[in-house]
Amino acid sequence: MIRSIFSAKDGTRQTNLTLDQIAAIHQQKEGLLWVSLEQPTEEEMRAALRDIFHFHPLAIEDSQTADYQPPKVDDFGDYLFIITLALKTNNTWDDLSTCELDVFLGQHYVVTSSHDANLPAVADVWKRLARDERLLERGPDFLCHAILDHLVDDYMPVIDHLDDEIERLEDEVIEMPRRQTLQRILELKHATLTLRRIIAPQREVMNRLSRDDYPQIAQPNRIYYRDIYDHLVRIMDLSESVRDIITGALDTYLSAASNRLNEIMKALTIVSTIFLPLTFIAGVYGMNFHFMPEIPWRYGYLMVWCIFITAAALMLWWFKRRGWI
Repeated sequence: MIRSIFSAKDGTRQTNLTLDQIAAIHQQKEGLLWVSLEQPTEEEMRAALRDIFHFHPLAIEDSQTADYQPPKVDDFGDYLFIITLALKTNNTWDDLSTCELDVFLGQHYVVTSSHDANLPAVADVWKRLARDERLLERGPDFLCHAILDHLVDDYMPVIDHLDDEIERLEDEVIEMPRRQTLQRILELKHATLTLRRIIAPQREVMNRLSRDDYPQIAQPNRIYYRDIYDHLVRIMDLSESVRDIITGALDTYLSAASNRLNEIMKALTIVSTIFLPLTFIAGVYGMNFHFMPEIPWRYGYLMVWCIFITAAALMLWWFKRRGWI
């Protein structure tokens, strides 16, 4: 699907343009044109990226591939090609799936491309345009900033969710550590590493956009990219703090599990110590006394096995109730 909007110099707006209209507007090199490719077909990408905007084949190839690519920014002279990673809709910390968002930033246009039909960052900017059309009056670099800003804002709820989950697990580790607790701690640690892998390269991209002398980004608007960079630095610091807390929770769990194991071993040692002399005496004498009343009993052997099984079952039930097994 291709969505588009054009803001002319006189303030008029056009939406849902055809490919021919997009090509004609692009030739004028006036106003602001935003073309959004959302889960496009190969024909749509070829028609828009190659035939209309004549982007470099390497940039088009990067946009078409669905494989993971690290965030980066390439300067092709007339335009910038930016690769970023956005979180998908309804994302949680235990499902940090991402979608690549490619941005072509020129002097009079912004072209975005994603393999997701409803990317939150793009959808939010479209909704914002419906409320405030002044977003188009500040140039394509500011529109690009708005898209990237919404993209970065989607990371913060994940960090908050991670923080809430680790607080809950910390209480669980102290009160009653279980095997599921260890599994959740390891999942949290993996999530923080994944988040770091996503954020770290994007931080460098925003740093370049805010500092390097790109003609596509006006000097007054670079401070907005610097603001995105600061957000990413803060998110990175928060993720590092969460990772340190997770490491501490893991150490606490291992210590608590070790102490709990020592308590279990102490109780089992007491039981074994009590039965050790009894077992020794029974083994020496064999319980084969002449006047033992149960010896001539017909079902004595069966009854002994029933007692064995019942005693073992009761001990297993008691150990499980105490959480020893």
